[in-house]
Amino acid sequence: MTDGGDRRSGKLVVISGPSGAGKTSVCRALKQLPHVEFSISATTRSPRAGEVNGVDYHFLERAEFEARVKRDEFLEWADYNGRLYGTLASPMHDALARGKTYLLEIEVAGTRQLRERSTAGLYVFIEPPSIDELRRRLVLRASNAAEEIEQRVQIAEAEITAARGTVDGQPLYDHMVVNADLEATIARVTELIAPDTPAAMRGGD
Repeated sequence: MTDGGDRRSGKLVVISGPSGAGKTSVCRALKQLPHVEFSISATTRSPRAGEVNGVDYHFLERAEFEARVKRDEFLEWADYNGRLYGTLASPMHDALARGKTYLLEIEVAGTRQLRERSTAGLYVFIEPPSIDELRRRLVLRASNAAEEIEQRVQIAEAEITAARGTVDGQPLYDHMVVNADLEATIARVTELIAPDTPAAMRGGD
């Protein structure tokens, strides 16, 4: 299933970034925009207290998830610690048909899957001003042990490096946005995803 020739009026927007870079805060702000519809991931993990099926996640039995993979119903999917997570294609198609901007928050590996499938969209990576600043943010916001924070920093460094990779000679992300100031970053990404902005020629920020 490829979407490279999609002529619908809506567009897909992919947001990625390491833990502590601010991508979740950016997405939280973007979800308030009237033209934006946020993707709900599917997962085989059990619901946590207070989570609602179809609101927080689409909770699927593993057999159903695997059957949907075989039917090519996912835009991207991955196995994390024995649990499956993925993005169903049909909600995106429905949103684009209604002229919506479909917002997808995923990891770099998921973006690579979309690019390899020639999925048309605008791909944005949110990165910290520096690794030292990222470490400072993680220390301030978390109750994690120092060792776990350093593990997160190492993962972030790997993600930032991977985000600068290519697929078929083209950049993985259209824009690399440095989040030095959250409000300025939200304003920049809001500008990038405006309904009248074309969904995607690959190129740098």
